[in-house]
Amino acid sequence: MPFDTLWIGTSWKMNKVRAEARAFAEALAASDLARRTTAQLFVIPPFTAVAEVADRLAGTRVRVGVQNVHWAEAGAWTGEISAAMAADCGATIAEIGHSERRTHFGETDETVSMKVAAALRHGLTPLVCVGDTREEHDAGRTAQALDRQVRAAVSKVSRAEAERVVIAYEPVWSIGEGGTPAEPAFADEQHARIKATLADVTGHELRVLYGGSVNPQNCVALAARPNIDGLFIGRSAWQSEGFLGIVGQVDAP
Repeated sequence: MPFDTLWIGTSWKMNKVRAEARAFAEALAASDLARRTTAQLFVIPPFTAVAEVADRLAGTRVRVGVQNVHWAEAGAWTGEISAAMAADCGATIAEIGHSERRTHFGETDETVSMKVAAALRHGLTPLVCVGDTREEHDAGRTAQALDRQVRAAVSKVSRAEAERVVIAYEPVWSIGEGGTPAEPAFADEQHARIKATLADVTGHELRVLYGGSVNPQNCVALAARPNIDGLFIGRSAWQSEGFLGIVGQVDAP
């Protein structure tokens, strides 16, 4: 594994009111495992809870993110959140380009690239989600889909800036309830492919996480693969005990 530190995190999507978010953050802050693990932990709440979660995790090693940012600095963008606003709330990570946003909210490779640049301007780590659809996978076009998305993601930033980007490989067919987890060997192959593309474009070997139906049964096998630099977990980590359980399996001190 090229990186010494695994990244292990979760996005709550449109779940948890503020009281639930506070309880999760407080459990994480109080956890001995969260203090002792060598992994870089992160949580990505809905925007309504970002500031409170960041406040309760201040002083810990756990990073907090937002699930989306806009590319503009400010302006007439009703309902949107700028990178500056995200940073002001205590976020240090910006999740960008999740397949649900691409599918349901018109996110494109072009808007993803603009959002990556905006996040970097404000000191946020862009966590860019890329993945192949079921149709692309079944047609043998996974490589082409990933190449297009990865190249686009870093197309509007310098090589030096691109070094701060993190990629999450999330096969669209593996996400959500009823999703099929990628086999560890297949996921590792795609991670190697993504890293090769990024090295070609940026000159850097960047961190690539796996997301897509990560659970207590497959987390160890996935994290052990040489090209997988961490796990981006969904519903299996929406409760603090589930999140910490996976951390304990994958990176127990």
